[in-house]
Amino acid sequence: MYLTMNRFKVVTEHADAFEEVWKRRDSQLKTVPGFIAFHLMRGPQSDDHVLYASHTTWTDKAAFEAWTRSEAFRMAHKGAGGNAHLYLAPPVLEVFETVQELS
Repeated sequence: MYLTMNRFKVVTEHADAFEEVWKRRDSQLKTVPGFIAFHLMRGPQSDDHVLYASHTTWTDKAAFEAWTRSEAFRMAHKGAGGNAHLYLAPPVLEVFETVQELS
């Protein structure tokens, strides 16, 4: 399994708008081979921001990389730059590969 995580520092007063953007977004993920799951998580709140993380899980690294080169990816991220005012800083991408799995 391959996990990607984007961490977002969202300006506190824009947290509701940030969540709405994600709820209305047509991610196209369910159509992508190798996609397993997506979660948008709200974390702790600081004086100037709320921490969020988006997680996607994939069958493997190749499936994620194929997604990033796909038309579905371009469609899902179309217009994302118009929401820059919601963020305290740019998102931070982190990726993880499975080392151990217990089911």
